Amino acid sequence: MSIAAAPMRVYHKIMGWIRQLYERTLQLSEHPKATWWLALISFAESSFFPIPPDVMLLPMCLANRDRAYRIAGICTLASVLGGLFGYLLGFFFFDTVGVAILEFYGAMDKYNTFKNWYAQYGMAVVFIAGFTPIPYKVVTITAGVFHFSILPFLLLSLASRGLRFAIEAWVVKRFGEPAVRFIDKYFDKLTLLAAVLFIGGFLAIKWLVPSH
Repeated sequence: MSIAAAPMRVYHKIMGWIRQLYERTLQLSEHPKATWWLALISFAESSFFPIPPDVMLLPMCLANRDRAYRIAGICTLASVLGGLFGYLLGFFFFDTVGVAILEFYGAMDKYNTFKNWYAQYGMAVVFIAGFTPIPYKVVTITAGVFHFSILPFLLLSLASRGLRFAIEAWVVKRFGEPAVRFIDKYFDKLTLLAAVLFIGGFLAIKWLVPSH
């Protein structure tokens, strides 16, 4: 009984920690310096922080609908700069900092897959990862490890992250508070969905990229 229940206890502990971090991040959206905090969270999420900036972006857009796209733009620029930081971590400090971050996200065994993906579909992986729940930090660090061309990396990061955050800003402007309440109410389920999509993304990579 206790052995069977152990995985559920671990799951609830992890979800509790994520929820707590989520709540603290959400509270920053009401801070007098919320825009600066949003930029910091967006920057950090692109290289090491687990909570996405969307947590702050949505309520901030709701409270400032007339500035929603401006807020999304700030979030985008900070995210791209954070992606560049992640790229540099992979380029110069992979054996120390980069390894620690990727091990935390359980992505060390995906290196060969990512290497082949970058070799054949490099531009696509940056755009897809920047727009979907695939952890952007994993891609930015790996891009640096394999010396991905930095200009296309930055441009595609700008396009994908910008599109993602602009869509979210539009949804909040269009549907208002119900959209934010939906995300808050189903946060755990959305987190699980993101995990499923994350795994599915790696499976898709393994299927698309031929083994050598």
